[in-house]
Amino acid sequence: MTEALVSAPAAPAVFDAEKFRQTTRAQWENTAEAWNRWGPLLARWLGPSTEAMLDMAAVGPGSRVLDVAAGAGEQTLVAARRVGAHGHVLATDISPAILRHAQAAAAQAGLSNVDTLELDGERHDLVPGASFDAAISRVGLIYFPDQQRALAGIRHALKPGGRFAAVVYSTADRNPFFALPVGIIRRRAQLPPPLPGQPGPFSLGAEGVLAKTLEQAGFRDVEVRRVDSPVRLPSAAECVRFERESFGALHQMMAGLGEDERADTWREIEEALLRFETPAEGFVGPCEMLVGAGTR
Repeated sequence: MTEALVSAPAAPAVFDAEKFRQTTRAQWENTAEAWNRWGPLLARWLGPSTEAMLDMAAVGPGSRVLDVAAGAGEQTLVAARRVGAHGHVLATDISPAILRHAQAAAAQAGLSNVDTLELDGERHDLVPGASFDAAISRVGLIYFPDQQRALAGIRHALKPGGRFAAVVYSTADRNPFFALPVGIIRRRAQLPPPLPGQPGPFSLGAEGVLAKTLEQAGFRDVEVRRVDSPVRLPSAAECVRFERESFGALHQMMAGLGEDERADTWREIEEALLRFETPAEGFVGPCEMLVGAGTR
């Protein structure tokens, strides 16, 4: 249907993982405030997959939880409430700006069992080994250049028998609220398709790929669930505003376009998304998430 989104503005002849990491960090530094401001939408949209992730990671009272690529921490707080006063959640992210929002949200909620740590998602080998009962990652694993290295670090951090669970997008055709804008931008900016194996939102979405990735990393008792996750907003225009403010990768993809062309591109995106808007329900953007989990 449409090509997968990657955080780099174009797919180079040879994928530069370090440049990708730097670009990803800069994007989240720039969009941290907006992502935090859209927190209520994220809670509604990703709430069902978040609950499934926590269930599949066996997060409960007293658990010590590692939240990888935690972002502004909406799911961090959900986990913190689950584990209670005798549990603990460590939220890590590559962006210090977005972690400040997570820490502030925890303080505002009166949750003293949350700490944050600026850390690349592939470097959890740096945390004490076998120190967490569970690990989670909501829409983070898909953006790691070396997913196996990231999973190795997460396994290192887990206690034997500890569970890891991740939320990822399924395929582009099941996520047109996101895939349609990507396809339009790629066409207008004349961007080549991403290279095979390159990180991006749909990199783990194909049938069997998420389970195979977890098993390859050494996880056992692997399971994957599909969660219908429609994006509900008053209008297609509001969805465009959400994506325009919060999805820094879309701006990176349009970096080579002039100001007028960018404005025309956003108008075309809104027109394309109007197919999901009705007078009765407003905008309902089709979206499907996968939740995969395994045991160390």
